[in-house]
Amino acid sequence: MASRSQTAERKARIDEMRRVEHARERRNRIITITASAVVVVALVGFGAFVLNQESDKKDEQAAAAKAPVKGEKSWDAKKLGRNHVTEQVKYPMKPPVGGDHNQVWMNCDGDVYKDAVPDVNAVHSLEHGSVWVTYNDKASDADVKALGDRVKKTPYSLMSPYKDQTGSIMLSAWGKQVTVDSATDPRVDQFFTKYVQGPQTPEPGAACTGGMDAPQ
Repeated sequence: MASRSQTAERKARIDEMRRVEHARERRNRIITITASAVVVVALVGFGAFVLNQESDKKDEQAAAAKAPVKGEKSWDAKKLGRNHVTEQVKYPMKPPVGGDHNQVWMNCDGDVYKDAVPDVNAVHSLEHGSVWVTYNDKASDADVKALGDRVKKTPYSLMSPYKDQTGSIMLSAWGKQVTVDSATDPRVDQFFTKYVQGPQTPEPGAACTGGMDAPQ
C-alpha cells in the first residue's frame, strides 16, 4: 500500500495539474475575449470611416450641384422647342442642347457610339435628363477612352464623335453646355453630378433604353 506521504504527493501533483489547467483555460478565455474586442472595435471603426466617407462624398456632390460650372453656357429652357418632328432640325448651336426633336431618343444608358448620331435623336435623350459627351478629332485617344469609360458607368449618359463642334471635348445637357480640354478637367465630374437627371431635365425619369441604339 502506498504510504500516506506518497498519497499526499500524488494528490498535490493532481491539484497542481488542475491549477495549471485552470490557469491555461482562464488565459485562453482572456485572449479570446481580447481578440474579439479588438475585432469589434476595428469593425466599428471601419464602419464609421465608411459612413464618414459616404457622407463626405454626398456633401461634395451637393456642393458641386449648387456651384456654377465655370465657362458653362446656358439657354432659356422655356424657349427650347419640345415638339416631335419627322424632319431634320436646324439647331442654333453645335451640338444642340434642346429644341424640337425626333420622337425616338438615342439610347443613353451609358451608351458610347463610335460614329456620329443624329442630332434630332440625341436631343430627345437630353430631354430625358441625359448628359451627352461629344468630341472631335482634336481630342486625344487617351481622353476619348477615359470619357468613354466614364460614360459606360453612368446611366443617363451617352457619347459620340461630333466633327463640327468648336471645342475638342464638349458636354451637353438640356439647355446647358461646357467645353473642356481634357477628361481630367474637374468640370467633367461637376457637369455629370449636376446635370445627369438634374433640375434642368424636362422629363425626369423618362426611359433611356428602348430607343435608337445605333446611327441610321
